[in-house]
Amino acid sequence: MSENIKLRKKSGNKINKKRYGYLFTAPFIIGFLLFSLYPLIYTFYLGFTDMTMMSKSYKIVGFDNFKNLFGDSFFRKALANTWKIWMLNFIPQIGIAMLLSVWLTNTRLKIKFVGFWRTIYFLPNLLMPVTIAVLFFNLFSFYGPVNQLSVRSGIMEGAMDFFRSTAWTQSIVIFVQWWMWFGSTLIVLMAGMTSISPSYYESAMVDGASTLQMFRKITLPLLKPVLVYILVTSLVGGMQMFDIPYMLTDGRGSPSGSIMTMNVLMYMKFSSNKGHIGVAACVGMIIFIITCAAALLIMKMLKEKDPYIEKKKKKRSKIVKTVGGEM
Repeated sequence: MSENIKLRKKSGNKINKKRYGYLFTAPFIIGFLLFSLYPLIYTFYLGFTDMTMMSKSYKIVGFDNFKNLFGDSFFRKALANTWKIWMLNFIPQIGIAMLLSVWLTNTRLKIKFVGFWRTIYFLPNLLMPVTIAVLFFNLFSFYGPVNQLSVRSGIMEGAMDFFRSTAWTQSIVIFVQWWMWFGSTLIVLMAGMTSISPSYYESAMVDGASTLQMFRKITLPLLKPVLVYILVTSLVGGMQMFDIPYMLTDGRGSPSGSIMTMNVLMYMKFSSNKGHIGVAACVGMIIFIITCAAALLIMKMLKEKDPYIEKKKKKRSKIVKTVGGEM
């Protein structure tokens, strides 16, 4: 009898300990359900309605919002602008960050003050996007420092209104996005490179491998998980660009909608005269679907292949070929 009582006490203690785990995770779960999952589901529901800010009632319209959006030239322009601005800032961002990461982590170069350079590059990431937008708006305004220096030094004959040129406005937004997130990408890449064991490089050097060969055969393959993380997080941020394009101009992506992104369009639909909540929610749904699809594609393309599974696939293909030949 005494042994049974002891066993019951032990099992009761185990259950109590498990309850502590649920108790500690409960705030996150409740917060996620209330502030993330429920708004997401409700947004998907609103995307199929004709709800407006002032409407007392609404009805489900099915895929009408999607049809109207895909037929809207503003939507197509916003979608193209979002991808264009993200890709043109991300490609140089990952390229330059990769190059600097290789230099700063290379023990043979012995670059001094690595921590100082890392801090300098990361500083723009600590600033608020609204502050950066105001800063660059003042720098490139008609009477701003850029125009003053360019005219006085003879680079330009007269002052230029940068924010009335589509090419210049897009270029400024692309540069700001690159400047803000370049330091974060650099630090993540450096962390990934320093985690690679030096023994791989030492054995490669003994075998006579060049620096480029070591980078291609050792660094890049072992950096795949880090690259997936950078690509996916950058993609999510790129599809949600709002602060910089909104604050730099009149809040509508001017001139000629050159910096109107998907999030700016969603805000425009929401803050219009009627306040089309259903259409704005539909834009949010499209952003979510595009982001998820692109992220899954990136993860599939850069997924590490399991050698055991690959061997199994090869064996199966050989068996199928031999059986097919005998038939």
